[in-house]
Parts: sequence; structure tokens; C-alpha cells
Amino acid sequence: MASNLDIVFPLYPGVSYLDFMGPQAVFGLLPGARQIFASVGGQPIREGSLTLSPLARLEDVQRCDVLCVPGGPITHAVEDRVFMDALRRLASTARFVTSVCTGSLILGAAGLLENRRAACHWSAREQLSLFGAIPDAARVVRDGHVLTGGGVTAGIDFALTLVAELAGPVAAQSIQLLLEYAPAPPFNAGRPELASEEVLGRLPTVAAALGFDMAKEEAVVQRLGADYRRGSNPAA
Repeated sequence: MASNLDIVFPLYPGVSYLDFMGPQAVFGLLPGARQIFASVGGQPIREGSLTLSPLARLEDVQRCDVLCVPGGPITHAVEDRVFMDALRRLASTARFVTSVCTGSLILGAAGLLENRRAACHWSAREQLSLFGAIPDAARVVRDGHVLTGGGVTAGIDFALTLVAELAGPVAAQSIQLLLEYAPAPPFNAGRPELASEEVLGRLPTVAAALGFDMAKEEAVVQRLGADYRRGSNPAA
């Protein structure tokens, strides 16, 4: 591994903190890694009562070794031309292009997943095909230099997998041990095929309480997917 490794997290309004907080905890223990958290114009990014500031100006970040795009409601990101242009530019410099959760939809909308297998949150996974990607239900998926993680908690698995690529499995396992990453969830309801009908029926209400309109997000992705297939993606 090179002595210096720049890892860029492009952040946007609506981004889910958990999608990048897990990975940044892992990468923060990787010797030589420098993490850069950036937004368009360096604008503060909020989730609930928490605000991240100061942030680097995404437009000013020249290159990276790892580009990591977190998920969440993605409308603000995919409809921001400055954000998407910066994403494509940084991806062209990166050794690894990566994402967590619905961040892979942003990569897809940027034209970075054509004919590649990719993971995503289960609720949006099949929408990857709108952008020429191949949806994969695995928790962490690697296809060439593209490494994607599934929904939210898969971010730590993804980060450990990437550290193993960058610094070897012993380094990755040492970080896992230090973080005591030994998940044992109290319920077995983390995937729709495992959850009860009652839990599935409550999901839209829980999502709405978080400000996440699942139907609206799907409509935006469907529209962008149609534009993408016509070759007239407005974010391109």
C-alpha cells in the first residue's frame, strides 16, 4: 500500500450519516489514509440535529485513491450537475470506485456501473438495472475496481473488505478486532425475506418519520433511468 492514501467521501443533502460513519471509523485506523469529506461549495451537511462542518469544497478536490459514495435519499445528489460532474472526474482518478447503500444508484446515474455487478439497499437494488448495472444481492460486491456495499450496516463489511485489498487481511482483521466488530443483532429482520408481514407493512411509516419518501425516490430514479437509456441523462 502507498504511504499516502486519499479517500474522498462526496456528501450531499439527505445523505445518511451511518453509510459513511462506519467506513470512516475503519479507514481511520488504516496507516497512511487521509479521509476527505467534501460537499458542493463546502456547504454544511445535516442529518437530524447533527451538522457536519467545515467540509472541503468538492469542486476543489483534485484526485483520490478511493472514491466512496454513501447513500440515503439521493434526489439532491443526482439532480446537482456540479456534484455529478465532480463525481465523474474523481472516479477517473481513483484506484477504487465504491459506494454504500443507495450510493450505488448515484454511481449508476453517473454512468460508472455499466455492465458491472453492484450491491444496493434491498428496496432499490433492482433499479440499478436502469443504469446498465447488474443488481447483486450480496452484502459486498466487487467487480473490477468497483466495490459496493449493501444497505447501511454493510458499510463496515465493505470497508473491511477494501482494507484487506489495500493492506492485507491481517490489517483488516486487526481493525475488526480493535472495533470489536462482532455483530449479533437482536432480531433476524434485516432483509425483506426474513421480516414478518407486520414489519414489512410498517416500513413506509418508519421511512416517512426519517423524512424518506420511498415512492418519490423511486419516481426520480425511474425518470433518470429513462433519460439514461435515451442518452439524455440531465445530470451528465
